[in-house]
Formats: sequence, C-alpha cells, structure tokens
Amino acid sequence: MTPPPSAADGSDNARQRLLAAGLQLFAHQGFAKTSTRELAEAAQVNVAAISYYFGDKAGLYRAVFFEPMGDAEADVARILDPSLSFDQALAGFYLGFVEPLREGETMRLCMKLHFREMLEPTGLWTELVDRSLRPVHEALLLRLQQHLGLPQPDDELQALVVCLTALGVHVHVGHEVTAQLAPQLDLADLDAWMARLVRAGRAMVDAERARRLAATQERQA
Repeated sequence: MTPPPSAADGSDNARQRLLAAGLQLFAHQGFAKTSTRELAEAAQVNVAAISYYFGDKAGLYRAVFFEPMGDAEADVARILDPSLSFDQALAGFYLGFVEPLREGETMRLCMKLHFREMLEPTGLWTELVDRSLRPVHEALLLRLQQHLGLPQPDDELQALVVCLTALGVHVHVGHEVTAQLAPQLDLADLDAWMARLVRAGRAMVDAERARRLAATQERQA
C-alpha cells in the first residue's frame, strides 16, 4: 500500500498526531460530532491518512479509546503474583489507578473520553469492561479469597472489591474536585497517594476479616 501524503512538515509521525488529535476532538465533541476533515486538519495530515492507519474514523476512535489503557495482563499479574505480600498486591492493584496520572493532560482527556462513551455509547464501553476492567476485578477477588481463606467468593467479598476499587477510582478521576475541597494536599506526590491507598485498602480488608470472624463466633455461641 502506498503511504498517504505525510504531514506538512514531512515527518513520519502522522499516526501519533492523528491519535493526539483524535483524543482531543473525541473527548471534547464525541464520536458523532467529529468529522474526518476536522481530525485531518488538527493532525495536519491528508484525510486519506485516517484510512491508511486506522481504516476509518471508527478505527481511529477505537485506537484512541483503547491504546492508552495499556495491558490488563500486567495488572492481573501484579495482583496474583504469589511472591508478593498482600500489601504489595494491593499496591500493584492501585498502581493501575495512580501511574496513569503521571501522564497529566493526556490521561485527563482519556478519562473525559471514557465518561463521554458511557453517556454517548458507541459499543466500546462493554468491550472495555470485558477486556480491561473485569480481569482486574476478578484477579483482586481471587487474591482476597486466598488472603481471607475463603472456600469461594460471596457477595460481601464482591462488595469489598467494589469498595477497594472506589478508592482508586476517586483518586484517578477526582483530582480537580480534591484540589477544590482540600487545596492544601499535594496531589502531585503520587507515591504518597499510593501509600495512602494501600493503607486504607488494608484497613478495609482487616475490617472485613474481623466482621467475618465475629459473625462466625456469634453463630457458634
């Protein structure tokens, strides 16, 4: 296939510029309201470049939506690694929420795009859940089952995973709200936030262990 006309500066990073332009435009306008002409102009490429690199506008949207998410397999591996302590496994889980924040504006646009997809679905949200979110949820569920010595997961354990996840989600998406509510906090110190998340998560797990023990003792009394 003959390459499409390159950008005006003649460089060979047309695909990356299309991804950057797509992230900006799709996040702010949504899929339906963003035209291929707008995308090409913002990326300084010929419209044909969209077809060359992504097939069509939907292919570009798909790449913009999924590529920044990384590989869920790495997140799962960190959580389930038997050589790691439970606290280290929790840290591996929360790393998936904290590490992307180092990317700054790019990650904020990714979050905005994902929220827009929830409100204006194109069909990718369900795929995101199956590809990226469900494997991590199930990995943490299994690690908790093992840590608490349970024969199988139950609804309370599922709820605990949701609550543990909520801690990470709020840090991940709530930076601007936190900056207004508690401006004295250093939101840029991501290592400190990792330590707080692990500490709070461990406290929740210990409380669940204590609740189950108390319930067992009450039944046996």
